Amino acid sequence: MDLFRGAESLMRMDDRTWSRHANPWSVYTRIASSLPLFLAIWSIHWIGWWSVLPIGIISMWIFINPRFFPAPSSAKSWAASGVLGERAFLNRKRVPIPHEHLVFAYLTSGLGGLFLLVTIWGIVSAAFWLALTSWLAVVVSKVWFVDRMAWLWQDVKDAHPVYQAWDDADWSKAF
Repeated sequence: MDLFRGAESLMRMDDRTWSRHANPWSVYTRIASSLPLFLAIWSIHWIGWWSVLPIGIISMWIFINPRFFPAPSSAKSWAASGVLGERAFLNRKRVPIPHEHLVFAYLTSGLGGLFLLVTIWGIVSAAFWLALTSWLAVVVSKVWFVDRMAWLWQDVKDAHPVYQAWDDADWSKAF
């Protein structure tokens, strides 16, 4: 199992959850959750192990978020395209994707992982500005990934009948 499939499994994403996550409100509120999550993690320096409480609450929201909003009636937004592109990326063994999208998916994810390591170092060494700046770089890397997935979606949405159904916001079709 690759890292991307592992993340999907960890979040317990099924077809229904993916369709609901395509709602722009889901995408944008998850992005907006990144700063509160950072502050909750950083709060270990302020409130010690009590930081587990805000970390747990925000983590629960991040898990619930893709299930919270209804499936959108249109898949034409940038956010929906990004989510559908991510699904197409995860499905790349069944329906191949153009090579350049694969390269950028690994590039943006690799950058995010690198910045996450710097963030961890910043938190462990109590270097607030290093941790915050690198955390924001993680978020920018993720948004860049979503943007590349939206681009991927535009290139593959006609490659398979299921993709065509999703593009028409027909969420009943699945692999």
